[in-house]
Amino acid sequence: MANQEYKAGDIRILEGLDAVRKRPGMYIGTTGSKGMHHILWEIIDNSIDETANGYGDTVRIELLDDNVVRVSDNGRGVPVDKHPKLKISGVEVVFTQLHAGAKFDNGQYNYSGGLHGVGASVTNALSEWLTVDVKRDGNLYRAEFWSPQVGTKIKSGIVKTPLTVIGKVKGTGTSVKFKPDERVFGKEKFDYSVIAERMRDVAYLNKGVTIIIDDLRMPLAGGTGKHDVFCYKGGIADYVQYLNEGRAVLYDKPLYVEAKEPHFEVAVAIQHTEGYSENIYSYVNNIPTAEGGTHEVGFKSAVTKVFNDYARKNNILKEKQANLLGEDFREGMVAVITVKMQNVQFEGQTKGKLGNPEVRPKVENLVSEKLAELLLQRGNKAIAEKIIAKAMGAAKSREAAKRAKDLSRQQNKLNGLNLVGKLASCSGKNASINELFIVEGDSAGGSAKQARDRFFQAILPLRGKPLNVEKSRLEEILANEEFATLISALGTGIDPDFDLDSLKYDKVIILADADQDGAHIRALLLTFFFRYMRKLITEGHVYIGMPPLYRLQKKDEILYCYDDNALVEGQKKMGKNALLQRFKGLGEMNPEQLWDTTM
Repeated sequence: MANQEYKAGDIRILEGLDAVRKRPGMYIGTTGSKGMHHILWEIIDNSIDETANGYGDTVRIELLDDNVVRVSDNGRGVPVDKHPKLKISGVEVVFTQLHAGAKFDNGQYNYSGGLHGVGASVTNALSEWLTVDVKRDGNLYRAEFWSPQVGTKIKSGIVKTPLTVIGKVKGTGTSVKFKPDERVFGKEKFDYSVIAERMRDVAYLNKGVTIIIDDLRMPLAGGTGKHDVFCYKGGIADYVQYLNEGRAVLYDKPLYVEAKEPHFEVAVAIQHTEGYSENIYSYVNNIPTAEGGTHEVGFKSAVTKVFNDYARKNNILKEKQANLLGEDFREGMVAVITVKMQNVQFEGQTKGKLGNPEVRPKVENLVSEKLAELLLQRGNKAIAEKIIAKAMGAAKSREAAKRAKDLSRQQNKLNGLNLVGKLASCSGKNASINELFIVEGDSAGGSAKQARDRFFQAILPLRGKPLNVEKSRLEEILANEEFATLISALGTGIDPDFDLDSLKYDKVIILADADQDGAHIRALLLTFFFRYMRKLITEGHVYIGMPPLYRLQKKDEILYCYDDNALVEGQKKMGKNALLQRFKGLGEMNPEQLWDTTM
């Protein structure tokens, strides 16, 4: 455990607070809803860091009226003594000095999600007011901060009431109450569901920590009255089971291993489903790493090595058989990997990728050792054999898919003959403005072909529902005529050979009926893009067409309604005797209507 003594002198100062309000985007990314929630995460992260390092076990979040929020913990409490250099209390240092925090001092925290003081001071700088209560040394301390306007300037996060003792109290901890500044965030409001979803994940990642959320806002102020308590004794093993709810799993309980070194911890939970998609969720110090990184690479190497070794030693893989590939063992795998460490280096477009090179061998060695030991334990032999059998099936499918891909490439070279009669292409050759509409059926395709601008809009009708790629191997997907046509039309190929530069259309628009069947088709196509052409989505090339459900007309006035609520409002607006037309499908819309509303 890190040093139990936590005083103002442990807080290091890196720079002042002046620039935060001037350029908030540099610190929180956006001044929209996401940015406003970000300043809440920073305060919560400080409380979670206390529990993660062994100080306290409970964090409470309360949503109050007027968009005020309070975060409390039972940690040690922010230091209240005078800082040796600044001669102000530790509380004032943490909340008024940017990059002030004990987390820069490895003696205080083994691991931290944010950087203690960075978040606190940024939150203070972007709040209308902020109050800190600290329980420490038998006293209850309070400090108040605010951001008043003086003349034409706003003074951000300055001290309103210096730290003072306001009473006696038992226990220790910190409570931070603040109101995000409307001069920064406008009328944005805290969203209970967003907070609850994130706190559930954080609770899974911090085994045994209790996180309580209460929505105490009045209903008229957006209050839900909801109350949640998140605490998971099984940690990420429980997380994997939660992720697999409703899925057919290969074995009942996830495989779980953890290992520790000085200033480094890794934990992994694995469970295979009977499906074919791989889902790995990785974290560093509670921060999600959506782009992966060196910890994921080390984990994948460990899994491949351990199961190949097991298959060899138990004569499942014969002498002349080649080792299975990592992707074979990961077919149907749902895994959570979490690393806790110091001096984290993030990289990637969204800073969502762990870059520390020393982490890969650490994770690979630690996970290999612990996972190999786990497979030798009683009851795990059957699990290992099931995973290897599934991987061997995946290897056969991989070879078949390779042959199918090779065949597909050869067919695509034949001047797109497989698109004849299916794709209504556009005449323009500028891919940066061209659009591809994927429509449902020949009837809708006919209307869309008549409605389109032939210069830059192409139409690809799908016959029947696409395959559910979550339940299909790649060889089946490539053999499916609709997906083969779609892949050929886009020109990019699929992962891992996907090439965004070869995309023939800047916008790929899914245009399905505005009913349940249409929603299902949209979901199936989005799943395919997510699994095999993910950059189409992440680079902003996939769109959803929004056809209306209803058309109201009264004399020359026409109003299109996109859901039942809009219809009710539209009927009120237009009054009696308005003619109502319900579109059961795109095929019922004439080309002019389709162009006016959707294309």
